[in-house]
Amino acid sequence: MLGACATMHSESPSQELIGQTVAENAAKSSTRPGNRIIGKLLFAWSWFVAGALLLIFAPPVLLLGILFKRQDWIYWWANWGARNWLRLTGVKVKVAGREHLDPNQTYVFVSNHQSYLDAAPLFAFTGRKMGMVAKKELLKAPILGYGMGFVNVIAIDRSNRDRAVETLKIANERLRSGISFGVCPEGTRAQPGEMLPFKKGAFHMAVQTGVPIAPIALKNADRLMGKGTGEAWPGTIEMVMMPPVDTSWVKNDEDLDQLVQQVQTMIMNELGIEKLSQRRVK
Repeated sequence: MLGACATMHSESPSQELIGQTVAENAAKSSTRPGNRIIGKLLFAWSWFVAGALLLIFAPPVLLLGILFKRQDWIYWWANWGARNWLRLTGVKVKVAGREHLDPNQTYVFVSNHQSYLDAAPLFAFTGRKMGMVAKKELLKAPILGYGMGFVNVIAIDRSNRDRAVETLKIANERLRSGISFGVCPEGTRAQPGEMLPFKKGAFHMAVQTGVPIAPIALKNADRLMGKGTGEAWPGTIEMVMMPPVDTSWVKNDEDLDQLVQQVQTMIMNELGIEKLSQRRVK
């Protein structure tokens, strides 16, 4: 879906990051063909396209899906919409490692998160009926929020523990029914070259249902629509799907911490990031 992995947080001041600094990345972005005005226009265009796709196609698809009780139609449209949003904004997706996945297995897909673009490749290119964990504000949006519920996009309210537990129970039921889930466990978009500590909700989901975790490294999305830039650029996102990680051995909190570290290290190694950021996200 469009931006579903993102969570609502205010932008932090520029700070030194692991691997690169914000200033270094800003300098690199200035070497792009064109200029910031073009980037701003392309950013506006990307969200115009997203809004047009939703307003034109979502209402009739939702209505027909509900009337004929065909959730698969809504999934098809959501997949089509994600692919065409990327295509119409000049973004291609290069997928590697799909051979690691069992076509008959449900997974919790865990990915890094650096751009509003991240959710669309997860939804459209994993080859699965995919639910997503989104920021709760998205589910309140007219049409979009209603449609998200039909394709198993859920929101975890971390400010309300009881509600968060109930939401995780719903997600677990969907996993057991054969719906995979995509999660960006950093909790917000990271800066270029940065990896934030993973939150554990996705890992609890996987352990409680006995589902493997499929780590994914998304590369270059931050160069195409980086956090805080308000700019968008055409280009290619590389989506690297790594061998799934078994969760059946996790028996206690110490094991869970080890699982989180194992998965995060796999993604960091693929991205070439050596250390976690110390920046904390609520």
